[in-house]
Amino acid sequence: MFNIANLLTGMNLICGMLSILFCFSGQLDLAVYAIFAGALFDFSDGFVARKLNLMSPMGKQLDSLSDLVTFGVAPGLLMFFMLILGVDQEGLITHNSNRDTFFDYYILNEFFAWVNCSFYDIPNKFDASIKFLPLVAFLIPFFALFRLAKFNIDENQSVNFIGFPTPLIAILFCFFPLYFSLNLTTWQTQSSLIHFLFDIYSLSVIIIILSSLMLLPIPLMSLKVQKSQQKENQLKLGFIIISALSIPFLKVLSIPFILTLYLIVSIYHSIKKTKDEI
Repeated sequence: MFNIANLLTGMNLICGMLSILFCFSGQLDLAVYAIFAGALFDFSDGFVARKLNLMSPMGKQLDSLSDLVTFGVAPGLLMFFMLILGVDQEGLITHNSNRDTFFDYYILNEFFAWVNCSFYDIPNKFDASIKFLPLVAFLIPFFALFRLAKFNIDENQSVNFIGFPTPLIAILFCFFPLYFSLNLTTWQTQSSLIHFLFDIYSLSVIIIILSSLMLLPIPLMSLKVQKSQQKENQLKLGFIIISALSIPFLKVLSIPFILTLYLIVSIYHSIKKTKDEI
């Protein structure tokens, strides 16, 4: 039960719980980094299980349970907070804030303002029907639940994915709080496009679209290495190297870049595989 692979899976779960804790402390950037750490443990447990021949039905279930927390509940809460912050950006746009003295307080202040309006009927800017819109973020763990359950019983996904994998969608959601936290002190100088993108209505639409991608029947390449597929392994290795190199240069923008690159590589992989089968 407590082999090295399952312990790594457990660390993935711990990272998800830490991310949730950081959310409620107003430290959204640390919540994102905890999800990134969980993604590393998620990759490591499968790699170790295959190399040490530790794969088991129990390990598969543990993996999905931990993924639901780290890549379902945690990013759901992150986007829940982002939706609350997206109701009124005026305070950020006009406030010349200092990261250490303003950021965490501002997030918690907005959250408690939402709680006061939603549960204690205290009138504020969250009054009226808009106060229910942040609950759209709950679609993320909802779709992740079905995605992970489907993955466990779908034999067609033993090699590649059908639908966007939950960790990938979670990391894509991480772009928003990470960009927000890294650019908070200059938020008033951000472009109108950024202000529009981080508006509560725009974020709600993005959440609905990205969450639904987890269940769409789209064939996507897995990064699992197969000894019998050397050319395919080279393609995967090239993708990993380019993705890793993009991080120090593009920083937070590397997240949408890597996703776009992954889609391009997956389309190429799917077309090539279909031709080889024919």
